[in-house]
Parts: sequence; structure tokens; C-alpha cells
Amino acid sequence: MDIRRVECLDGLRGVAALWVLIGHMMILTGFRLPLVGKPDLGVDLFILLSGFLMMFQYRLRAGSEDWNAPGTWGAFWTRRFFRLAPLFYVTLAAALIAGPAIYADRVAIDSFLGQGLQPPERYNDASLTNIVLHLSFLFGLLPEYAFRTPLPDWSLGLEMQFYLLFPFLILLGQRIGWIPAALVAAGGGVIVALLAKAAGLDYPMPSFLPLKLQLFLAGMLIAASPGERGTQLWIRLFAAMLLAAIPIGGEQDMLHFAVRELLVLGFFALVHWRAVAPIGSISRLFGSRPFYWLGELSYGAYLIHLLILQPVAAGVIGRFGTGIGAVERFVLTGAIVIPATYALAFATYRLVELPGQRLGKAAIKRVVGRNTSRARQTVPETIAAP
Repeated sequence: MDIRRVECLDGLRGVAALWVLIGHMMILTGFRLPLVGKPDLGVDLFILLSGFLMMFQYRLRAGSEDWNAPGTWGAFWTRRFFRLAPLFYVTLAAALIAGPAIYADRVAIDSFLGQGLQPPERYNDASLTNIVLHLSFLFGLLPEYAFRTPLPDWSLGLEMQFYLLFPFLILLGQRIGWIPAALVAAGGGVIVALLAKAAGLDYPMPSFLPLKLQLFLAGMLIAASPGERGTQLWIRLFAAMLLAAIPIGGEQDMLHFAVRELLVLGFFALVHWRAVAPIGSISRLFGSRPFYWLGELSYGAYLIHLLILQPVAAGVIGRFGTGIGAVERFVLTGAIVIPATYALAFATYRLVELPGQRLGKAAIKRVVGRNTSRARQTVPETIAAP
């Protein structure tokens, strides 16, 4: 693995966000394709990338950070909070204000397409409880609040749970080895998930970490040590694919099983088999300038797109009704939504995300301590969440 940069990471982040956007466009326009129309698989790719990125950055900073020191944990959590929170808080405010109008749009869409109506509280709950739970990122732990805004923010609560657990995974991996630690953690996650189900906790989306921990762990295993070769890499690949095959969290049909396995295999190949000509070409393509920007704007596109998509899809349906088919609705909606989403993502990247990251670095220097923030950041600190 190149210790300085993983070329394909930018492009894969961008592809994951675009996958989610297009999948939601298909759901809301009635035009379906078997694979692209599954936005949850795009989120699974984000999760895999997130686990990889956290482990990759840990390895980059290994010579300058002591994970037995509380200050290192504080620096890590501070970085991640300021990476997620600023833009999330801005879009959360917009979602809560526009919630009733977006709900009316969603009712019009679902009624036209013959789909079941969404619960109104998902769009209209501006209660103090809902707001506090979202500001604190605790909403993902509670089934009744895990999917309660017009945003696809359930995965952000999931990400924050993973970040909370990550230092403990590092300590466990240092003690017993990375593959045993991943298998032990995944086993614990399965037990907790089964206990939660037995207790009657029914999550509308897999926002509870034990339901998706196995994919984060699979991503961590793909971030192998630079010196690992041959059999060691094959063992890592086998363990990562085994983890991704655990049948909990989200849809579990054969399509989802096969695609999750292919995502692990494909990402592993792009990271570790770049010397093979076709794979290396794809990896370099995903690292090219257009894909770099697609990746940089992925977080904004992920958070913003539903705020634009639902009013536009409702407007297209209201204007044309049955006068155009599903393909035409999809194309027309996309022609408006995709440019608008990425324009807003670019604006918020410059005005919200980058200042938020600078604020986080300043907070680390002042509150946590300078020694824990000296490691040079060599890859973008983005979620894989969507």
C-alpha cells in the first residue's frame, strides 16, 4: 500500500454518494434498475470506506500518537466531530424548517406512485427531544428517533457510534492482533444485535452500530500493514469477506449479499493489486482530478440531495402527471437535482466544511494538546457516510 495516498479513495467516495442520490431518484420517480436502484448499497460502500480510512489514518499517525493516552482519544473524537457536525447542523436546521413542506411533497410522490406513505413524524417532528438527540448524535441508538428527519442522517449517528468505539478497537487489535480483534468485535456485535432484537428494538434503518459493525471492521482489515504480502493479504481478504457476509443489518437477499462481497473484493483489489494493469488503471482513474472533486463533495451531496430531490420530484409529477413515463420523470428530475445538489455541496464545502475542519484543528491544539495533532494529514478526513 502507498503510505502517502490511496488513489481510488476519492473516486469511491464520490461514487458512493452518487449511488445514493441516483438510487433515491429512482425510488421517488418510479424508474427502477436492479442494482443502481438500491441506495442502501451505496451507504454500505461508505461504511466500508470509513472503516478503511480510520485504520489507514491510524497507521499514518502511529509514530506520533500514543493510543494509550487519553489525549489521543480526545484528538481523534474532536477531529471526527468537527468533520461531521458543522454541515450536519446546517442541513438539520434546514430540514426541520422545511419538514412540513417536504412531507407534503413526499405524500404527493408516494400517492402518485402507489407507495406506502411515510410516517408524518419523520418530517414534522421539531420537538426539543428530537433536536437534542440529533445535535448530540444519540438519535441512532433509539429506534423511534433513528429515522426522524427529512435527511438520510441515520448513517451519521451510526458513524459517531463507530468513532466512539474505534479507540477500543485499536487497543484490542494492538493486544491480540487485527484479524482476531475484528472477529471478536464482530461476534460481540452479532450478540448485541440479537439481544436488541429479542428485546423488541426494531430499527427502521440499521442505525445501531452492532447492525453494521461488521462492514466497518471489514474496511479496517483492508487497510493492511505496508509490509504485508502474499498469504498475509489473502488471509485479510478472506476475513474481510467473511465479516461482510454476516447476515444482519439491512436487506439480506442474494443481491445484497453478492454486492457486499464484490464491494469488499473490488476495494481490496484497488488498494492492494494496483500493479495489475487493468486494476491500476481503474485506481488511477478514481484518483484523477474529476473524481477527486466528486469525492470532496460527497458528504455535502449525501446530506443535501433529499432536500432538493423531494420538492423537484413532486413538482415534476404535479406538472406532468401521467403525461410522461418513469424514464422521462427520472431524466427530467435528475437534470435539475444533480447540478443543484453539487452546486450547493460545493458552496457548503467552502463555506461550512472547510471552516469547520479548521475550527476542529484549532480546538485540538488549544484543548487536547499540540502533541496529538502534529501528524501530517495525507488523506481527506471524510466520512463514509453517508
